[in-house]
Amino acid sequence: MQKLIHGLHHFKNELFASKKELFEHLAKGQKPEALFITCSDSRILPHLITQADPGDLFLLRNVGNIVPAYGADVEGAAAAAIEFAVSALGVKDIIVCGHSHCGAMTAMLQPESLSKLPLVEKWLHHTDSTRKVIRENYANLADEQLLSVAIQENVLSQLENLKTHPSVSAAISSGELGLQGWVYKIESGEVFAYHGEKGQFLPFTEIHMLSHLPLLSVTPAA
Repeated sequence: MQKLIHGLHHFKNELFASKKELFEHLAKGQKPEALFITCSDSRILPHLITQADPGDLFLLRNVGNIVPAYGADVEGAAAAAIEFAVSALGVKDIIVCGHSHCGAMTAMLQPESLSKLPLVEKWLHHTDSTRKVIRENYANLADEQLLSVAIQENVLSQLENLKTHPSVSAAISSGELGLQGWVYKIESGEVFAYHGEKGQFLPFTEIHMLSHLPLLSVTPAA
């Protein structure tokens, strides 16, 4: 806790002062560029990874960077955040960002490990579509290879779930919204993005060389 308290003082006395005009502007309202959906994992810092300023990203974080299909989440906390970001704030992009060494994906692959975490087990049922893809297509993989594939496939499954949300589907149809799937590698600092025409996750350095092609081919859910 002492480290956090020192951090508060450093922020107020140095960092805040250096961006005082920005914070004064933000006090009047927000207009984020993107909704950034990622895991609650303490190792993932969206603003650090993207070098975004305050006000650039609207964040939605939960265990496993999960987007329940529309109507599947009874409490609807994720759905409310998505609707607000798209319909009220008018974000132009939604990014679903998974990450390496994801505990949620490890648990998804090893459900027996959740015997003492009933709420987490229930939440991870929203990844059943990911489980199905893994079971049907990657029976030959194990351990780290299987986890890596699960992390990527889960990002793609959540992008599909996003398209079941009316606000998202409408904004895509009108050409006002784009979807992106990313995977952040904790150990290297690299970010990989899903490339629709290539059908795979590519390093952003390679994506730049293919900038004439779309990152993700997006169509609204039927």
